[in-house]
Amino acid sequence: MDQDWEDRVTAAWATFDDYAEDDAAAFRAVIDGLADELPADSPLGLFERACAWDSTGHSDRAVPLYREALARGLGEVSGYKGRRAKIQLSSSLRNTGHPEEGVKLLSPELLAPSDELDDAVRATLALCLSSMGRDREGLSLALGALAPHLPRYQRSTAAYARRLVEPED
Repeated sequence: MDQDWEDRVTAAWATFDDYAEDDAAAFRAVIDGLADELPADSPLGLFERACAWDSTGHSDRAVPLYREALARGLGEVSGYKGRRAKIQLSSSLRNTGHPEEGVKLLSPELLAPSDELDDAVRATLALCLSSMGRDREGLSLALGALAPHLPRYQRSTAAYARRLVEPED
């Protein structure tokens, strides 16, 4: 889509916190209006609708929309939004009782080219792992993501994170 549409989507999301919880349908209507400007099979429209459902507390309604957006090539249209969709779908899967699907979806993202979403991948994956009872792995991911941001102790925190999942001698 063109930059004008992207700018209007960004502007709509910037108003999200202005909506009260009981006004969630009004916010979704704004996003639906923007999505309706796109062809019916546009992965961008599906993605934005999924985000709106997800952000207003309806992970169950978001899951099929994220899946469809990815199936229709969201990652090819926008690699960034494709990665966001994987993160958000994994979170929604965890919220709906399917964390193992989230782990399966996000694990390959640990090997993807690095970008500003790396920490979000690790945080969401850590939550999915914890929901599966794999707390040490989740904690290792979370500490590994946190370590580079610490003002001190980066090396030791990263080492401790690795040791959480290394086999014992």
